[in-house]
Amino acid sequence: MTFCLDSTIIKPDDNAEVKNAIILLHGYGGDGEDISMLSLNWKRHLPNTIFICPNGHEKCLINPLGFQWFDLTKEDPQYILEESLKAEKKLNEFIEEVKSEFNLENNKICLSGFSQGCMMSINIGLTSSEKYSCIVGFSGKIINIENLSSRKKVSTNTLLIHGEVDQVVSPNFMLEAKDFFIRNNIEIETHLIKNCDHHIPIEASSIALNYILKKIN
Repeated sequence: MTFCLDSTIIKPDDNAEVKNAIILLHGYGGDGEDISMLSLNWKRHLPNTIFICPNGHEKCLINPLGFQWFDLTKEDPQYILEESLKAEKKLNEFIEEVKSEFNLENNKICLSGFSQGCMMSINIGLTSSEKYSCIVGFSGKIINIENLSSRKKVSTNTLLIHGEVDQVVSPNFMLEAKDFFIRNNIEIETHLIKNCDHHIPIEASSIALNYILKKIN
């Protein structure tokens, strides 16, 4: 299988039938292999799920060994929004390829991501024509609330997890996102992990798995 984005793919064991997919989106400067580590614990509990972890469509400008969904070398919010919309278009193309390859609909796909990948998951999960099974976001934010408000089409159930002492993406952004979800009548669950900075600890991974198990059929 060849997709428009190079991907790390973890298939079900023993050639089990693929009934669901979890698309994992890495953070700024990361790659699909990095974020695929989440699947090590999750796959034992999700025997019919394929994990697909694409590399960002651009090389990261500050870490050429990694990738980015959008450039962060400029602090201009309009520039960041425009770049994120380009990534969104590419990711939507990628997701359509995944759906076609494995004969899946949106309600059989969980969108998950860390940091920049969380931001992309939120945008895609709320602007598609059909709801996804869920969004699971770690250490992220809403890129542009005004823009997302104007484009929101569906209310995909969402879990957001954030480190209490995150110095890269402030945990205040999780509260800001929670307010947006509540105002837009979207089911939202949030967890603040104590003494956690900008990473995904075991506790966060376990909370996410339990949530996914409730949402994936």
